[in-house]
Parts: sequence; structure tokens; C-alpha cells
Amino acid sequence: MTVETEDRTAVRVCTIHDLVIERGSAALIGNEQVALFLLADGNVHAVSNFDPFSGAHVMSRGIVGTRGDAPTVASPMHKQVFDLRTGECLDAQGKEPAHLEVWPVIRDGDELVVLRPLNRENPED
Repeated sequence: MTVETEDRTAVRVCTIHDLVIERGSAALIGNEQVALFLLADGNVHAVSNFDPFSGAHVMSRGIVGTRGDAPTVASPMHKQVFDLRTGECLDAQGKEPAHLEVWPVIRDGDELVVLRPLNRENPED
């Protein structure tokens, strides 16, 4: 289901029960792969599934953890660590920093809806 809002496109991706705590899941929205993470505290985060360092769509297979109070995912390829809230790279492993695109998540009961990032409004991107 895709819903047009005043300023963004919202897409239903799954229910909360489709996700496993501390494990990633991938969803395809148009041509864009999104990695979803359900944390132990019940928060759900969505980021691009594209690893900017390896060029592979693998972030949903990353290692979930924390850095201070920041929930993180480490790339399964080269172990760069990203903040799930902002997409910021916290540890570039000696490479030039890059970031993950963040997809805001709305929980509507058990349903999870993601909003396209502001620069990704075209459903065929």
C-alpha cells in the first residue's frame, strides 16, 4: 500500500511481527532496497540497504549494536559502523566517511509504514 501525504509518500512495508529483534530485514520500495531493524526497546529504524563502502545491498545483514546511546549497524562486508537514527558513519575503518540514507518509520498499530526520504519522492527511484 502506498499513500500520498502532503509532503511525502508513505509505504506500508510489513507488520512489527514480521521483524526479528536485533536482526535486519530487507524491503523493496519501487527500485529502492531498505533495511529495517527492530531493536530490543521496540523502536524500528529503516536505512538504505546499500553499503556505500562495498557497493553491495547488504546492510540488512549487518551487525546491530550501540555506540553510547546510538543504535548502530555494522556493515557485514568491511565493518563500517552507522548510526541507525541519522545514517552517519561512526567508524569508517580508515576510509573516507559516507552515510546511509534514513527512511523515517511510522508504527500504526502493528503495521509499519516508511516515509520516502525528502530527496527520494519518485516511487520508481
